[in-house]
Amino acid sequence: MGKRNSDPNSDPYDDLTNLVAIYGSAGNQPMLPPRIKESPADEEATEDAVAVHLPRAFGLADGLAYGLRKLLRKIQNSSFQYYLLVSPAVLLSAMIVLIPGLLTLLVAFTDWNGVSFDLNWVGIANFQKIFGDRIFWNALTNNFRWTLLFLTIPVAIGMLTAMLLLRRHNRVKTFYQMIFLGPYVLAPVTNAILWLNIMFNLQAGMLKHVRAFIPRNSLLAPLRSPLNPDFALYTVAAVDIWHYWGFLTVVYLAALRQTPHELVEAAMVEGANAIQLFRYIYLPTILPTVLLMFVLITIFSFLTFEYIYIMTNGGTGSEMLSTYAYNNAFLKFQYGRAVATGLVMSAFGLLASFFYVWLSRREIRA
Repeated sequence: MGKRNSDPNSDPYDDLTNLVAIYGSAGNQPMLPPRIKESPADEEATEDAVAVHLPRAFGLADGLAYGLRKLLRKIQNSSFQYYLLVSPAVLLSAMIVLIPGLLTLLVAFTDWNGVSFDLNWVGIANFQKIFGDRIFWNALTNNFRWTLLFLTIPVAIGMLTAMLLLRRHNRVKTFYQMIFLGPYVLAPVTNAILWLNIMFNLQAGMLKHVRAFIPRNSLLAPLRSPLNPDFALYTVAAVDIWHYWGFLTVVYLAALRQTPHELVEAAMVEGANAIQLFRYIYLPTILPTVLLMFVLITIFSFLTFEYIYIMTNGGTGSEMLSTYAYNNAFLKFQYGRAVATGLVMSAFGLLASFFYVWLSRREIRA
């Protein structure tokens, strides 16, 4: 017969297993009760209890080794790996976006001048001052005008050009796309300086030769001095439209090429003309792209700065919220007002983003 295990800490189930091994050859078939499997919560509680008592029973090294093995098992868990991999990006975003954003929000309620360490809490006084400033409202009105111009003219030009290129050969499409993207890949500063010196320079630019053919009392009279305060906003907008519409053409062309050919061919068999093809076939297909570009145009319109600052330096006729904030921050050293203006600009961008998300969810539910 085998010798019974005398260890008081041994598992009784192991003793029964030994008995089965000894008496099984003699024809005895003892029935063993099945081992009850513990739930994951019970197993984790048992492991935690072991981790607590193991260092005292077997030493610190064994306890640390057991804890390390348990940590490795948790690392192998998919959810833990997900948070571990995402954590660097989250920390980087917090340091670059979240923390500076919160500090900027704090400055909007202070009288900080941007230089000294002395700042005092003034509450909503900065917002009250900019809302009571006539220049702020002129700048906000110009921003709305700019947004309206960019939501119509470049969108229409880009869509029309994309439709004209849709039926052209691939090589022709590639050639024209390269040409249309030429102004867009140039820096805004470069574009603005080129237009100021080549087109609008009254001493050596093309305007010097063109204005002689424009009557002073005609409808085209503003073109004799396109950067005067009454017409400067539209002149700068025209330069930026020249820079931007090629990009919209390439985006809309890429979206139009995703339209199923079966739908187009079926509509043509039914006798649909070009306008009906665009209205009932192409437009529903590219509508998400059109809405996305509307949102981006709205956001960029309230952030526009380079062309206005370089070509007119702001001023009465072309003051924008961005130049208004720039003058408050770097000329008047009133950073609180500048940040308050920036928050107003960001609010319009957030409204446009929320509108796009709402439309996207509505389309998904439909």
